[in-house]
Amino acid sequence: MPTFLEELKRYSVVVADTGDLDSIRRFVPEDATTNPSLILQAVKTGQYDALVEKILLESTGAAEKDIDDLCDRLVVAMGREILELVPGRVSTEVNARLSFDTEGSIGKARKLISLYENAGVSRERVLIKLAATWEGIRAAEVLEREGIACNLTLIFNFAQARACAEAGVWLISPFVGRILDWYRKNLPEVQYEPEDEPGVISVRTIYEYFRAHDYPTIVMGASFRNIGEITSLCGCDRLTISPALLEVLSTTEGSLSPLQVDSENRSSTRMEPLTESEFRWLMNEDAMATEKLAEGIRGFEADQLRLEQLLSHWGQMR
Repeated sequence: MPTFLEELKRYSVVVADTGDLDSIRRFVPEDATTNPSLILQAVKTGQYDALVEKILLESTGAAEKDIDDLCDRLVVAMGREILELVPGRVSTEVNARLSFDTEGSIGKARKLISLYENAGVSRERVLIKLAATWEGIRAAEVLEREGIACNLTLIFNFAQARACAEAGVWLISPFVGRILDWYRKNLPEVQYEPEDEPGVISVRTIYEYFRAHDYPTIVMGASFRNIGEITSLCGCDRLTISPALLEVLSTTEGSLSPLQVDSENRSSTRMEPLTESEFRWLMNEDAMATEKLAEGIRGFEADQLRLEQLLSHWGQMR
């Protein structure tokens, strides 16, 4: 009997949602995704100590004015380490503080790609992660035209996903577990089976719409809380999964069936591209998406600041 992880790999591209090198070696994913929180966790384990020391030695110092650059160099160096272990791509995130700054996001993305290319890594092996705000989506639209593939993250509703596809984004990461978190907090009396969770339904709806209307944008389910959510989305283009859930999937036996696109969707007309005012109105009308997007941006920025403080302290101790 195959394991769930083996079955998933038959139907979806499995991506490791971690910067932990040991986990990547163990579960042999195609790609890996990182974000400020995962980078901070990985640095705290000590496995990147030599890398941090090398970057600090090569820098002019760890003064406050240099910390932003040091972080950029660190995440790219960590990305290079990860790419030694995966055959596909690594996702590297633009600072969350630029989530509402289109030009700033474009500039940061170009810098990260330049650092990768100067280190001998082709841009074809990197995804630039941006929050799926209106400004982030517009930045991605520009970057995609320059051959810089993007991963739009913190997606909580159909409007965000649709706007990304209309902008020609390479990949989106609609969240599952964080949507469930919101519903559990606001509707604690309602119980869901994994396949009926709001987050699972959201990803399935996005996937079916994209496939029915031939959008090339890849759908990568993310932010899982249990393996039932993951197996319910078997067959989705990609699934990015934490090491803890990869462990459970690798030790659970069973067969899985892939998602099927609802043929009725093919008879519907592709909608006209969203305008900025339409996008903002749809977000305003969706309390869950608005709250979780803002919360996610704040959380990533808080961990970015912690990483910067860690590097600053490290530099002062040298």
